[in-house]
Amino acid sequence: MRFTGKTAIITAAASGICRAAALRAAAEGATVACVDVSPAVADVADEIIKSGGRATAWVVDVTDKAALVATLTDIEAAQGPTDILVNGVGRSSVVKGGGEFCDSNPEDWEEVLDISLMSAMRICRHIVPGMRDRGYGRVVNISSVAWLMPTPRFCDYAAAKAGVVGFTRVLAIETAPKGVTVNAVSPGPIETPATAKHPPETRARVEATIPLGHYGQPEDVAAAILFLASDDAKFITAQNIVVGGGRGIV
Repeated sequence: MRFTGKTAIITAAASGICRAAALRAAAEGATVACVDVSPAVADVADEIIKSGGRATAWVVDVTDKAALVATLTDIEAAQGPTDILVNGVGRSSVVKGGGEFCDSNPEDWEEVLDISLMSAMRICRHIVPGMRDRGYGRVVNISSVAWLMPTPRFCDYAAAKAGVVGFTRVLAIETAPKGVTVNAVSPGPIETPATAKHPPETRARVEATIPLGHYGQPEDVAAAILFLASDDAKFITAQNIVVGGGRGIV
């Protein structure tokens, strides 16, 4: 029960890694605002409530600046100042059929950067000043091993997720004197709805690059997220933890 009495905002909570993080944070006592563009986020909040936890569901497109600010304001009005913020939103243009950089569409880069990097910056800009003023906060931004292991067709996503780590490190140094820690987690191949679509040949190729030999589970990443969000990690800031079974070694 590391998070008893704490409030959390977790984005991309409808599925995958951040769903697992929301479930575990609530199981350990946090009051969790589950945020996603998908209405399915309501199912996650319901699951938490049925298990005896405290959660609310919020549907918002994080690229809609006005709607995002309004939602964050409403969340804090409903559950109080935020102690823990997990920024998990991200997407590659590969899902739209994007090709290698020289054949790619600049509009797709902008969309990927907006979703995968700018959303975290906007949310932090709204939430972190309050953490700083109160002298306490835990921010965990979700990056990816995509920026550590260059993969064709992922140029925009790798740039965005490298940006997440750079942003994390600077924000951490700026807020450290005020008792706020800011860290990143870079997942490797994880069993999620997105990777479930990988054809067998893709899966075999990816698994060959993982020293532990298999995809991870969302709970593996959630464990790292919640470690960094807890007081067990109170003396850790400006770091990036790779959760990839050894993939992404540098």
